[in-house]
Amino acid sequence: MPERNRYADLLRVVAIGGVVYGHWLLISITYSHGQLSGVNALDYVSWASWATWLFQVMPLFFLVGGYVNALSWGRHYGRGESRTRWVRDRALRLLWPTAVYVVIGVLAAVAATAAGVPASEVDHAAWLAALHLWFLPVYLLLIALTPALHAAHRRWGLLVPLAMAVAAGLVSAASFGPHLHDIGYANFLFVWGSVHQWGFAWLDGTLTRQRWRPVAMFGAGAALLGCLVAWGPFRVDMVGGGNTNPPSVALLAYAFAQAGLALGLEPAASRLLDTRQRLWRLVQRLNVFVMNIYLWHFVPAIVVAVAFYPTGVLPQPAIGTAEWWWLRLAWWALLTVVLVPLVVGITQAERPLLRLPEGIGPAGPWSPVLLIGGLAAVMVGLARLAIGGFAPAGQPPAWVLATLAVGLIAILCTGRPPGQARPDTAGRSKASPDASVRS
Repeated sequence: MPERNRYADLLRVVAIGGVVYGHWLLISITYSHGQLSGVNALDYVSWASWATWLFQVMPLFFLVGGYVNALSWGRHYGRGESRTRWVRDRALRLLWPTAVYVVIGVLAAVAATAAGVPASEVDHAAWLAALHLWFLPVYLLLIALTPALHAAHRRWGLLVPLAMAVAAGLVSAASFGPHLHDIGYANFLFVWGSVHQWGFAWLDGTLTRQRWRPVAMFGAGAALLGCLVAWGPFRVDMVGGGNTNPPSVALLAYAFAQAGLALGLEPAASRLLDTRQRLWRLVQRLNVFVMNIYLWHFVPAIVVAVAFYPTGVLPQPAIGTAEWWWLRLAWWALLTVVLVPLVVGITQAERPLLRLPEGIGPAGPWSPVLLIGGLAAVMVGLARLAIGGFAPAGQPPAWVLATLAVGLIAILCTGRPPGQARPDTAGRSKASPDASVRS
């Protein structure tokens, strides 16, 4: 197996850039009559729906995640490591920086309420700051399923993501029926699980062994997407709306085309990374911060809006006008200036987390049960935060936070085999789970 796939690291950096700048573009914060609010720019610019095809990059996260998880699990399984230990360690890399973000988000909401900020404003800002947490329960579920899904891949190969794709299509069709919308949420597993499974096939060469295969993926995905949008009931926009919450089969077709394009560019991009050492070092440095960039990128938007909109320093032209588009460039630059030191500072402050134990107490037959229960509790808590925010109606959701805390404690109490130390801790930052494909 390869020691490191530089191109996978590059894709992760490209994906986080698309997420950050896409969110900063499409979510427009406004100030009117003494209140801050936020609107979706897609509702005001008719052609902007097509722009979402440039900024929807979550498939790249799941594609790279599948590649990295398959590589990591394969190596740890080969060393005789248990599923419980691997899933626990992998999950905690996500959960420690997330716990820091949640605690600070809740404390900020409480402080704003105590300072007299109207509950509606606290509610809206706290919801915006937690909206992107939806990714974490989905990815945690795929981490937990990786050992089983990887075994299925070794046995059945591409039939596994194909079966998921068929299931996604059936779920999308059924969700249009009366009172059946909620069934669509199964596609968080089927759509993103299918993309994650493609990462397994990327690793073993199934998708890239012959150069025509990525081209065929792109062509087939683009053709299917065009049919679904032109003649089906699916909207054009790939961010928000009916294609992402819950994910639709149209989003899966888009992801298939995007994955084909990404894999087709791998040979050229890999050569560039091998010959341009400065570029590669930049990619390495940025990968250390990817997780915290994802978690914290909404905070600069809130801070800058609070600081500059009420004072009139930043004008508010009508959304979609030429002036508004030009100001987006200034908005991006200003938020980047705030985000960079924020993320660097948070990452440095989290370094003591490297010294925390990955497990508490002895491991035993109870460990898998505790892990499953803990992950379930954490996923429920994070999903509820993504839906309701850190302070619904201006108040922290006590039961949600308690569920998160209990889940995290349960995961920690799965224990660690005596005399065994984690083999890949040295030189790593927990601020960036999956920052390398070595583990």
